[in-house]
Amino acid sequence: MTDAPTGPIRPYGDTTGDGMVQLSFTLPIAHSKVADGAALQLANRMGMDPALVVHSKPMGDGFTFFVVYGRVNHLVDPSLVKVVERDFPLLTPKEANAAIKRSLRRRLVVVGACIGTDAHTVGIDAILNIKGFAGEKGLEYYREIKVVNLGAQVSVPQLVERSIAERADAVLVSQVVTQRDAHLLNTREMSAAFREAYPAGQQPLLVVGGPRFDEAMAEQLGVDRVFSRGTTPADVASFLVHRVTEPTGSPTRQAS
Repeated sequence: MTDAPTGPIRPYGDTTGDGMVQLSFTLPIAHSKVADGAALQLANRMGMDPALVVHSKPMGDGFTFFVVYGRVNHLVDPSLVKVVERDFPLLTPKEANAAIKRSLRRRLVVVGACIGTDAHTVGIDAILNIKGFAGEKGLEYYREIKVVNLGAQVSVPQLVERSIAERADAVLVSQVVTQRDAHLLNTREMSAAFREAYPAGQQPLLVVGGPRFDEAMAEQLGVDRVFSRGTTPADVASFLVHRVTEPTGSPTRQAS
């Protein structure tokens, strides 16, 4: 495995360090040579010089989609990047089940949903449904986890009410619709509603996920964990076991 660079780096396109990047965007202008010129103007103002429109296509009445290829002079420094590292062991289903059984002596209850107007259940289903995602079975496969999947377009009051009725240990929410930061507004509304509905320190774990979330925003959003793209059922199950069954830290791994 190649070591991560320790200093500033430049984008790579055709040759190492040439600074070439590809950018796609849509402008509210009819497809024409003028539209191509407007796209180049935008690219130049964003620091791409020279730039070339390699693809443009009408996107309905009065809109054009562009792909621009060009050079930038900016450098990036990986040593300054801050990410949320996994701070818990990744458990197999067997290990997770054993930890839950040993610590809770009952099934761990998980309620999941897409809230607001979001009707995209692919994400929440990938984590919860037994068929899972990326070769991993979902939380329904774990015999010590009870999964209540409420599906799409669930209101926050409905989610809170069902979580109380099920005595949920954790609530998982998927948000794919992100126009005008709907995912952030919905998450803040949800976390506020759970704080109001539960006594202090007794609310379930609140976990949100979706491709546009920043994993570093958990505290700002009032939730316990944010998962972004690439998350698998094992990631979520391991986190829940870590937080629910082991107050002092990581669950003890069991022999496979």
